[in-house]
Amino acid sequence: MTAEPIPEPFSESASDTRWPVPPPEGWTVDDLRTLPGLPPHTELIDGSLVFVSPQRYFHSLAIDLLVNGLRGTVPADLRVGREMTVVIDRHNGPEPDISVVRKEAVVNRSQTSFPVADVLLAVEVVSPDSAARDRDSKPLKYAAAGVPHFWLVEMAGQDDHPVVQVYELGTASGTYALTGIHHHHLKVAVPFDIDIDLTAIDLL
Repeated sequence: MTAEPIPEPFSESASDTRWPVPPPEGWTVDDLRTLPGLPPHTELIDGSLVFVSPQRYFHSLAIDLLVNGLRGTVPADLRVGREMTVVIDRHNGPEPDISVVRKEAVVNRSQTSFPVADVLLAVEVVSPDSAARDRDSKPLKYAAAGVPHFWLVEMAGQDDHPVVQVYELGTASGTYALTGIHHHHLKVAVPFDIDIDLTAIDLL
């Protein structure tokens, strides 16, 4: 099913910049896939389109480091993706920086999203423009949707190394509980055995 046609979907400012004008009920994940001219990595949060600012070099390096580390030990029945939309519901399609999903979620190489039911781990690398979303609103949505594991990655210290906060979903509470803060070495046993030297970011 596609979104209902929306008359006058863009408005123009005095500078001729065209901005999408949301319908009364908000945008949907179908709109996220079909609206023309959306910037790369646009997210959908509570029916609103969220545009991403240019990212720090740290952001790219941290993603590379963690993706390489995860792929080094990922089981055969799981896959590691980066910057893919996760469809939570009709009005929410956030884009975690990294996601670990069940193998069955990967249908083809043209797909742009994963269903949230197939996501085992969502990772957000905090950026200045998205800090509130990365730390607050997006983890709440991942937890409410049943994503069992969440990592929050911050640039910290005088050496600007990544610090990884590891969270696990409580079965009774339905909220994330902090299980560890990793400054130099990330070693955990869930969602599978993971062993990443965080200082190796200097070698990238």
